[in-house]
Amino acid sequence: MHGWAMPDYRRNRVPGGTYFFTVNLLDRRSRLLTGRIDALREAVRQVRAVSPFHIDGYVVLPEHMHWMWTLPEGDLNFSARWRDIKKGFLKRIPAGEFCSVARERRGERGIWQRRFWEHTIRDDADYAAHLDYIHFNPVKHGLVTRAAEWELSSFRHCVARGLYPVDWGGGDNEAIDCGEPN
Repeated sequence: MHGWAMPDYRRNRVPGGTYFFTVNLLDRRSRLLTGRIDALREAVRQVRAVSPFHIDGYVVLPEHMHWMWTLPEGDLNFSARWRDIKKGFLKRIPAGEFCSVARERRGERGIWQRRFWEHTIRDDADYAAHLDYIHFNPVKHGLVTRAAEWELSSFRHCVARGLYPVDWGGGDNEAIDCGEPN
């Protein structure tokens, strides 16, 4: 025995639940997600056609992305959806990235981090806080000065639905810390 125990991490799965996700590229200096947004959009479309889910909010940054989804009633398989989105994206990207020997042996590519971070949305306040976090993220990372300036997010859709004023997310607005590591 080594004197330490493996963590017993279990994902919180709620059938028909709403979830917040962070998905990262392996190379955190990459600009692949924004550079190949067409491939990402097509992968998401393809997965939703087979395994539907509602997109409550999203932001795609150069090397990571945040999404909030609501699954259909009785459905709790967000992991398979992420696996299929990642694979669908890879199929549309030519190989050539650095890949470790270990990944090569397993037949993997060097694009995605293996896992993703997920949080089950608990209530309306938690939903609003995570939606704010999603939309403020490009400002937080210094990519724009206002949320409305970042085109690769659901912010404009949320403005159209009356959830945000168009000038939200810049200047004196503060991001809400949802405890997410990015």
